[in-house]
Amino acid sequence: MRIPGRTVALFASAAALAVALGGCKPPPEGADGKPQYPVHFDTPSARPRTTTGALFARGDSGTGVRELQARLRQVQWLNDGPTGEYDDLTEQAVSGFQGKRGLPRTGRVDNVTWQRLLAMTHRPGQWELYLMGGQPAAAPDPRCLTGRVLCVSKTSRTLRWMIDGRTLTTVSVRFGSQYTPTREGVFSIYWKSRHHVSTLYHSPMPYAMFFSGGQAIHYSYDFAAHGYAGGSHGCVNVRDEGAIASLFAQVRNGDRVVVYR
Repeated sequence: MRIPGRTVALFASAAALAVALGGCKPPPEGADGKPQYPVHFDTPSARPRTTTGALFARGDSGTGVRELQARLRQVQWLNDGPTGEYDDLTEQAVSGFQGKRGLPRTGRVDNVTWQRLLAMTHRPGQWELYLMGGQPAAAPDPRCLTGRVLCVSKTSRTLRWMIDGRTLTTVSVRFGSQYTPTREGVFSIYWKSRHHVSTLYHSPMPYAMFFSGGQAIHYSYDFAAHGYAGGSHGCVNVRDEGAIASLFAQVRNGDRVVVYR
Protein backbone atom coordinates (compact mmCIF):
# COMPACT_ATOMS: atom_id res chain seq x y z
CA MET A 1 0.00 0.00 0.00
CA ARG A 2 1.38 3.42 -0.94
CA ILE A 3 1.60 5.95 1.91
CA PRO A 4 1.19 9.60 0.87
CA GLY A 5 4.22 11.81 1.38
CA ARG A 6 2.28 14.13 3.69
CA THR A 7 1.52 11.20 6.04
CA VAL A 8 5.22 10.17 6.13
CA ALA A 9 6.18 13.73 7.02
CA LEU A 10 3.64 13.77 9.86
CA PHE A 11 5.04 10.49 11.25
CA ALA A 12 8.57 11.90 11.09
CA SER A 13 7.50 15.07 12.90
CA ALA A 14 5.76 13.06 15.62
CA ALA A 15 8.86 10.89 16.10
CA ALA A 16 11.07 13.95 16.40
CA LEU A 17 8.71 15.45 18.98
CA ALA A 18 8.73 12.22 21.00
CA VAL A 19 12.55 12.23 21.07
CA ALA A 20 12.58 15.87 22.13
CA LEU A 21 10.12 15.30 24.96
CA GLY A 22 11.24 11.88 26.21
CA GLY A 23 14.76 11.34 24.91
CA CYS A 24 17.93 10.75 26.91
CA LYS A 25 19.15 13.60 29.06
CA PRO A 26 22.88 14.31 28.66
CA PRO A 27 24.99 14.04 31.81
CA PRO A 28 25.86 17.28 33.62
CA GLU A 29 29.18 18.91 32.85
CA GLY A 30 31.95 19.13 35.40
CA ALA A 31 34.32 21.98 36.09
CA ASP A 32 36.47 20.91 33.12
CA GLY A 33 33.48 21.06 30.76
CA LYS A 34 33.46 17.28 30.22
CA PRO A 35 30.43 15.06 30.92
CA GLN A 36 30.40 13.67 34.47
CA TYR A 37 28.99 10.14 34.45
CA PRO A 38 27.62 8.74 37.71
CA VAL A 39 28.90 5.51 39.19
CA HIS A 40 26.56 2.71 38.09
CA PHE A 41 25.85 -0.31 40.24
CA ASP A 42 24.03 -3.21 38.59
CA THR A 43 21.44 -3.70 41.32
CA PRO A 44 18.64 -6.24 40.91
CA SER A 45 14.96 -5.61 40.57
CA ALA A 46 12.85 -6.67 43.54
CA ARG A 47 10.68 -8.67 41.13
CA PRO A 48 12.01 -12.14 40.16
CA ARG A 49 12.09 -13.24 36.55
CA THR A 50 8.98 -15.48 36.66
CA THR A 51 5.86 -15.98 38.76
CA THR A 52 5.54 -19.76 38.49
CA GLY A 53 7.87 -22.68 39.17
CA ALA A 54 11.38 -22.18 40.53
CA LEU A 55 12.43 -18.54 40.50
CA PHE A 56 15.94 -19.26 41.77
CA ALA A 57 17.69 -22.61 42.25
CA ARG A 58 21.16 -24.04 42.80
CA GLY A 59 23.46 -23.18 39.91
CA ASP A 60 21.81 -19.84 39.18
CA SER A 61 23.79 -16.62 39.38
CA GLY A 62 23.33 -12.90 38.96
CA THR A 63 21.96 -9.85 40.69
CA GLY A 64 18.66 -11.54 41.57
CA VAL A 65 20.53 -14.23 43.52
CA ARG A 66 22.59 -11.51 45.21
CA GLU A 67 19.37 -9.84 46.41
CA LEU A 68 18.00 -13.19 47.62
CA GLN A 69 21.16 -13.77 49.65
CA ALA A 70 21.06 -10.28 51.15
CA ARG A 71 17.45 -10.81 52.25
CA LEU A 72 18.32 -14.21 53.75
CA ARG A 73 21.06 -12.46 55.74
CA GLN A 74 18.48 -9.99 57.08
CA VAL A 75 16.46 -12.84 58.61
CA GLN A 76 19.67 -14.58 59.79
CA TRP A 77 19.41 -17.64 57.59
CA LEU A 78 22.67 -16.90 55.79
CA ASN A 79 25.92 -15.79 57.41
CA ASP A 80 28.12 -15.34 54.37
CA GLY A 81 27.94 -12.11 52.41
CA PRO A 82 26.09 -12.07 49.06
CA THR A 83 28.12 -13.56 46.24
CA GLY A 84 25.56 -13.71 43.43
CA GLU A 85 26.11 -17.48 43.15
CA TYR A 86 23.32 -19.87 44.26
CA ASP A 87 25.59 -22.35 46.05
CA ASP A 88 25.05 -25.09 48.62
CA LEU A 89 24.98 -22.62 51.53
CA THR A 90 22.24 -20.62 49.83
CA GLU A 91 20.28 -23.79 49.13
CA GLN A 92 20.55 -24.81 52.80
CA ALA A 93 19.46 -21.34 53.93
CA VAL A 94 16.41 -21.39 51.65
CA SER A 95 15.49 -24.90 52.84
CA GLY A 96 15.75 -23.82 56.49
CA PHE A 97 13.67 -20.70 55.85
CA GLN A 98 11.00 -22.81 54.12
CA GLY A 99 10.86 -25.44 56.87
CA LYS A 100 10.50 -22.83 59.62
CA ARG A 101 7.40 -21.48 57.89
CA GLY A 102 5.76 -24.79 57.05
CA LEU A 103 6.65 -24.65 53.36
CA PRO A 104 8.05 -27.61 51.40
CA ARG A 105 11.80 -27.78 52.03
CA THR A 106 12.88 -27.86 48.39
CA GLY A 107 15.87 -25.51 48.68
CA ARG A 108 14.54 -23.76 45.57
CA VAL A 109 12.84 -20.38 45.63
CA ASP A 110 9.30 -20.55 44.26
CA ASN A 111 6.84 -17.65 44.22
CA VAL A 112 5.35 -18.52 47.64
CA THR A 113 8.80 -18.62 49.26
CA TRP A 114 9.84 -15.39 47.59
CA GLN A 115 6.70 -13.50 48.63
CA ARG A 116 7.09 -14.70 52.23
CA LEU A 117 10.73 -13.51 52.23
CA LEU A 118 9.76 -10.15 50.72
CA ALA A 119 7.18 -9.61 53.45
CA MET A 120 9.78 -10.17 56.19
CA THR A 121 12.63 -8.07 54.77
CA HIS A 122 13.45 -4.69 53.26
CA ARG A 123 14.99 -4.07 49.89
CA PRO A 124 18.77 -4.38 50.37
CA GLY A 125 20.90 -1.28 50.10
CA GLN A 126 23.97 -1.02 47.91
CA TRP A 127 26.43 -2.14 50.57
CA GLU A 128 24.19 -4.97 51.79
CA LEU A 129 24.33 -6.34 48.25
CA TYR A 130 28.10 -5.92 48.07
CA LEU A 131 28.93 -6.54 51.73
CA MET A 132 31.94 -8.68 50.85
CA GLY A 133 33.01 -6.75 47.75
CA GLY A 134 32.60 -7.59 44.10
CA GLN A 135 31.04 -4.25 43.15
CA PRO A 136 31.93 -2.57 39.84
CA ALA A 137 34.67 0.05 39.89
CA ALA A 138 34.13 3.74 39.30
CA ALA A 139 35.73 5.41 36.29
CA PRO A 140 39.34 6.30 37.07
CA ASP A 141 40.18 9.84 38.13
CA PRO A 142 41.95 11.80 35.34
CA ARG A 143 45.03 11.96 37.59
CA CYS A 144 45.30 8.17 37.30
CA LEU A 145 45.69 8.05 33.53
CA THR A 146 49.45 8.49 33.26
CA GLY A 147 52.31 6.59 34.88
CA ARG A 148 52.13 3.92 37.59
CA VAL A 149 49.18 4.63 39.88
CA LEU A 150 47.17 3.00 42.65
CA CYS A 151 43.81 4.63 41.82
CA VAL A 152 41.47 4.50 44.84
CA SER A 153 37.78 5.46 44.54
CA LYS A 154 35.89 6.15 47.76
CA THR A 155 32.57 6.21 45.89
CA SER A 156 32.77 2.68 44.51
CA ARG A 157 35.16 1.45 47.24
CA THR A 158 37.58 0.02 44.73
CA LEU A 159 41.28 0.22 43.90
CA ARG A 160 42.63 0.01 40.37
CA TRP A 161 46.31 -0.73 39.74
CA MET A 162 47.00 1.21 36.55
CA ILE A 163 49.99 1.74 34.28
CA ASP A 164 49.77 4.42 31.57
CA GLY A 165 45.97 4.46 31.69
CA ARG A 166 45.52 0.67 31.52
CA THR A 167 43.91 -1.15 34.45
CA LEU A 168 45.86 -4.28 35.40
CA THR A 169 44.04 -5.22 38.61
CA THR A 170 40.85 -4.12 40.39
CA VAL A 171 40.09 -4.99 44.03
CA SER A 172 37.47 -4.03 46.61
CA VAL A 173 38.77 -1.83 49.42
CA ARG A 174 37.59 -0.42 52.75
CA PHE A 175 38.41 2.93 54.36
CA GLY A 176 38.62 4.63 57.73
CA SER A 177 35.63 5.62 59.86
CA GLN A 178 34.38 9.19 60.22
CA TYR A 179 36.73 9.68 63.18
CA THR A 180 39.78 8.26 61.39
CA PRO A 181 39.12 9.09 57.72
CA THR A 182 41.35 8.02 54.88
CA ARG A 183 43.02 11.12 53.43
CA GLU A 184 42.17 12.20 49.88
CA GLY A 185 44.60 13.57 47.34
CA VAL A 186 47.71 12.57 45.43
CA PHE A 187 50.47 10.75 47.33
CA SER A 188 53.29 8.32 46.61
CA ILE A 189 54.42 5.04 48.13
CA TYR A 190 57.36 5.82 50.41
CA TRP A 191 57.77 2.55 52.36
CA LYS A 192 56.77 -1.08 51.95
CA SER A 193 56.62 -3.50 54.90
CA ARG A 194 55.66 -7.14 54.20
CA HIS A 195 54.98 -8.24 57.80
CA HIS A 196 54.08 -4.93 59.37
CA VAL A 197 52.32 -4.61 62.75
CA SER A 198 50.75 -1.29 63.77
CA THR A 199 52.70 0.38 66.57
CA LEU A 200 49.62 2.42 67.50
CA TYR A 201 46.85 -0.23 67.38
CA HIS A 202 49.06 -3.38 67.65
CA SER A 203 47.14 -5.00 64.78
CA PRO A 204 48.74 -6.86 61.86
CA MET A 205 49.08 -4.95 58.56
CA PRO A 206 50.54 -7.49 56.10
CA TYR A 207 51.70 -6.26 52.68
CA ALA A 208 51.64 -2.65 53.93
CA MET A 209 52.43 0.06 51.36
CA PHE A 210 52.59 3.41 53.16
CA PHE A 211 51.55 6.53 51.25
CA SER A 212 50.59 9.23 53.83
CA GLY A 213 52.03 9.26 57.35
CA GLY A 214 50.75 6.12 59.06
CA GLN A 215 48.16 5.40 56.38
CA ALA A 216 48.87 2.47 54.11
CA ILE A 217 47.27 0.10 51.65
CA HIS A 218 47.38 -3.36 53.23
CA TYR A 219 45.63 -6.69 53.68
CA SER A 220 43.00 -6.81 56.45
CA TYR A 221 41.92 -10.01 58.20
CA ASP A 222 38.88 -8.17 59.59
CA PHE A 223 37.79 -6.97 56.15
CA ALA A 224 38.18 -10.51 54.81
CA ALA A 225 35.97 -11.87 57.62
CA HIS A 226 33.34 -9.13 58.04
CA GLY A 227 33.36 -7.09 54.84
CA TYR A 228 31.96 -3.58 55.02
CA ALA A 229 30.47 -4.24 58.44
CA GLY A 230 33.65 -2.71 59.88
CA GLY A 231 36.20 -0.06 59.02
CA SER A 232 39.89 0.82 59.27
CA HIS A 233 41.74 3.43 61.30
CA GLY A 234 42.43 5.38 58.11
CA CYS A 235 44.24 2.80 56.01
CA VAL A 236 43.00 1.39 52.71
CA ASN A 237 42.08 -2.23 53.51
CA VAL A 238 42.15 -5.04 50.93
CA ARG A 239 40.34 -8.33 51.64
CA ASP A 240 41.78 -10.41 48.77
CA GLU A 241 45.12 -11.69 50.08
CA GLY A 242 46.21 -13.10 46.73
CA ALA A 243 45.54 -9.79 45.02
CA ILE A 244 47.37 -7.67 47.62
CA ALA A 245 50.34 -10.08 47.54
CA SER A 246 50.55 -9.60 43.78
CA LEU A 247 50.23 -5.81 44.12
CA PHE A 248 52.93 -5.73 46.80
CA ALA A 249 55.31 -7.52 44.43
CA GLN A 250 54.61 -5.10 41.56
CA VAL A 251 54.35 -1.72 43.28
CA ARG A 252 57.55 0.27 43.79
CA ASN A 253 58.49 3.08 46.13
CA GLY A 254 57.63 6.30 44.34
CA ASP A 255 54.53 4.95 42.58
CA ARG A 256 51.62 7.36 42.89
CA VAL A 257 48.47 6.87 44.99
CA VAL A 258 45.37 8.85 44.06
CA VAL A 259 42.51 8.77 46.59
CA TYR A 260 39.34 10.46 45.31
CA ARG A 261 35.56 10.47 45.65
